[in-house]
Amino acid sequence: MTNRTKRRKPTRLRQKPKSKTALETTVRLQKYIADCGVMSRRAAEEAISARRVKVNGLTAELGQKITPGTDEVLLDGAKVSPRLTPYTYLALNKPRGIVSTARDEKGRPCVTDLVRHLGIRLYPVGRLDMDSDGLLLLTDDGRLAERLTHPSHTISKTYHVTVREETSDALVKILSSPMTLDGYRLKPVEVKKLGEHQLEMILHEGRNRQIRRMCETAGVHVTRLTRVAIGSITLGHLRPGAFRSLRREEIESLLN
Repeated sequence: MTNRTKRRKPTRLRQKPKSKTALETTVRLQKYIADCGVMSRRAAEEAISARRVKVNGLTAELGQKITPGTDEVLLDGAKVSPRLTPYTYLALNKPRGIVSTARDEKGRPCVTDLVRHLGIRLYPVGRLDMDSDGLLLLTDDGRLAERLTHPSHTISKTYHVTVREETSDALVKILSSPMTLDGYRLKPVEVKKLGEHQLEMILHEGRNRQIRRMCETAGVHVTRLTRVAIGSITLGHLRPGAFRSLRREEIESLLN
């Protein structure tokens, strides 16, 4: 018998599929900067427009896309890199006389001065008038900051309002009724009496100096305005200038 030699099929080299992490994905530059926790997306857009951002040595343009891990991004000459540490979320009791910004052109004290010793670049979420006090959130999570300050986000904010005049049922009715400011129809505001000179007002939007202007329209003068809650997060017993870290369930309530 003749021994037949079996022919081997030619070996085909299998190309390993690229993993998802190896696939290059591009993102908008302002989103990348916000994701790195440097600033909010809106602030990043302003920085790009001000020509403060460079990509691979060239001045960046608004709307430009980059490949994280490949392209080098510089903000004011400092490299912008993805975060390696968890984000920070704080609840702070802002005192009156302090502006709720990261920096002020007029040299006035800023809310970030109260947390500067932490060594973390934090940004206030939203605004609270210089003459107002109470709860203010600070974080280095640019995405969350942008989400909470976007007009479409309707997280409620509760204020205790002290007025010079005596409160009355008629005043509550006026402030609870539909009202227009600068041609804009305000969303309904929940109002109730807390005392002879104090009201509680719950807003579901944040127009500029809304409560003060509403009270002025109603013929009363605000002597003190304190924010006591943002959604389910409350001011509690924080003394002026003090702060605390948000609990996990509080952070989740902001993300939902």
